[in-house]
Amino acid sequence: MAQRTRMLADITWPEVREAIDRGAGVFLPVGSTEQHGYHLPLATDVILPTELALAVADELDFLVAPPVAYGYRSRPLSGGGQGFVGTTSLQARTLMSLVEDVLGELIRQGFERIAVVNWHFENQNFVYEAAYLAIERHRDTPARILVAEHPFAELSEETMEALFPEGFPGWDYEHASIMETSLMLHLRPELVLFDRAVDDASKRHPWYDVVPAPEDFVPASGTLWKATQASAEKGEITWREIVGQFREAVLAEFARSGVASERGARPS
Repeated sequence: MAQRTRMLADITWPEVREAIDRGAGVFLPVGSTEQHGYHLPLATDVILPTELALAVADELDFLVAPPVAYGYRSRPLSGGGQGFVGTTSLQARTLMSLVEDVLGELIRQGFERIAVVNWHFENQNFVYEAAYLAIERHRDTPARILVAEHPFAELSEETMEALFPEGFPGWDYEHASIMETSLMLHLRPELVLFDRAVDDASKRHPWYDVVPAPEDFVPASGTLWKATQASAEKGEITWREIVGQFREAVLAEFARSGVASERGARPS
C-alpha cells in the first residue's frame, strides 16, 4: 500500500502501525525559532531539515516526525544572539530532555531506523547526548539512531565556488546569508522577502565568545554576511548535493547495521 503522506502527524495510528510493521524508518528534524535577518522567516532552521527529510523519505521509506521547532539559545557569532524579537530558545537541559523523550517514544512504538536531522548549529552535542541517553534507556532495542548534527559534510569545490565566488568566509558567518537564503529561494521562495536582504557583518568576529555578548559582536540586521549574493540557482545546486550526501549517509549506516535491511531501505 502506497504511503499517502510521509508526515507522521498527518496519518492515522493504524497507518503508523503498518509503516512500523513493514520496517519503515522515521526522521526527526530539529531546528530553532530564530531570527534570520530582515528577509528570512524565523522557521528557517525548521523548514530546511524537514525539507531534507522529505526529499529522501519516499525513496528510503521513512516517515517524518513533527519537527522540534525550538533549539538551544542563539549564539551571537553564529546566529545573532538572543536580543532579536522572535528568537525563542530552550535551555540545553530542556532541549536534551525533549529530544530524548521523543526518540524514546519512537523506539517504544517499534521504529528501528531513526535519524535525527539537525540544522541549528547551536544544537550540536545536545542532540547527540539526547540520542545516546534514549538508547541507554532502551538497551534491549534493536533500534539505531543516526545523528546528523550537521546537515552535510564538506561541499564540493564546484559548489563552493558557485556559492562563494568572492571567497568563503566560514560557516559561522553564513547565518541568514548566501547559502541559507539561496536554499530558501529554491525551496520556499514565497517565504523570502528578498528585496529586504542586506549585506551585513558584526564589527568584531573573534574566534571566542564573551558572555554577555558585546554589542559589536551583533550586526543590526541579524544577517551575518552577504545575503544579497544569494539566488535560487545557487540554492538548487547546493540542495542537490546536500540531499545526495544525506541519502548516502542513511543508506550506508542502516544497510551496514542490518537494521530492517530486508523490510526497509536497500542500497542501490
